[in-house]
Amino acid sequence: MEQVIIKEVKSKSDLNKFITFQDKLYKDNDYRVPQLHAFEKSTLISSKNPAFDFCEAKYWLAYKEGKIVGRIAGILNHKSNEIWKEKYMRFGWIDFIDDYNVSSALIKAVEDWAAEKKMTALHGPLGFTDLDLEGMLVYGFDEIATQTTIYNYEYYPQHLEKMGYLKDVDWVQLKFDLPSKVPEKVTRIAEIAKKKYNLRLLKVKKAKEILPYAKSMFNTLNESYKDLYGFVPLSEKQIAYYTKQYFSMVNPKFVGFVVDEKDEVVAFGLSFLSLSKALMKAKGKLFPFGFIPILRAMKKNDTIDLLLHAVKSEYQNKGIPAIFYADMTQACIDSGVKKAITSHILENNKPSLQMFNEYNAHQHTIRRIYIKKNISK
Repeated sequence: MEQVIIKEVKSKSDLNKFITFQDKLYKDNDYRVPQLHAFEKSTLISSKNPAFDFCEAKYWLAYKEGKIVGRIAGILNHKSNEIWKEKYMRFGWIDFIDDYNVSSALIKAVEDWAAEKKMTALHGPLGFTDLDLEGMLVYGFDEIATQTTIYNYEYYPQHLEKMGYLKDVDWVQLKFDLPSKVPEKVTRIAEIAKKKYNLRLLKVKKAKEILPYAKSMFNTLNESYKDLYGFVPLSEKQIAYYTKQYFSMVNPKFVGFVVDEKDEVVAFGLSFLSLSKALMKAKGKLFPFGFIPILRAMKKNDTIDLLLHAVKSEYQNKGIPAIFYADMTQACIDSGVKKAITSHILENNKPSLQMFNEYNAHQHTIRRIYIKKNISK
């Protein structure tokens, strides 16, 4: 039997191989959505990603018969361990051929580093922050992934479970057909909430008009998500990083910022017309021609991805999301959008799941965080 060789990524060339391996593994797959290589590189390089202010990371490639057959990242998030009072290592960017010797060798590389760092558990797939791709697909293998979610083959979770990894938590995605008009109950709740709490929906025509509210939006996200699984508040540098990276792509029609009398963002919904099929055509590259299908998809599309929503704690369970969802639903109807897919929502986050009851949403996918404890013993 040919030996599996694990090599740590040390050079730019190695990192390029690490990033592009998935393209080869999923070359003929109809459901995986490639990430843009430039975005991946920005995330994985310490000089570009501000998360490295409090994270350490190592990346490995698996070789067999001289060919790359797998990859994995190990991430030590010191801020997460401090906040959650844990000694956990994360794994992410995990991909491998259907060979248990390969997958187990990759996981062992991270487990060994975790033990060296005196960590007690390894969990993942997770990234540096909650805005990175996370969760291993366990249901919905015949569904096209969204631009911000992981797709993996069906054998991945089988390998993890064979190694003794157990479910820690699941995220679910919902999907629904856009109604012909905004549900009456959603409109009614939105109007009551605006009047009762003296709130208004921010309406702008250009993306640059949203920028002054970006920091307030991320502060609301930090405050709203603080108790959710593994969440680590974004730093000032990270907020600036994500604002620069994503806000130029925002279409104001599909963004709903709810502001109070002080003009502070107390809730928001952030959506993008689906880039899934466009990114599949781009194959990880904007140039020379990858940008063309992406620009087209941003202008005209029949599907929208509901990427993020958050509500400050003092406004939760008061019907506030109806304000931005009523507006975004109307914008979708006006733009000819037919289907919507939510972000992944924690299985125990009942208020977020119930938000879509009026839309007759159904379960679309499930992604799982796996964990193995006592790895240092």
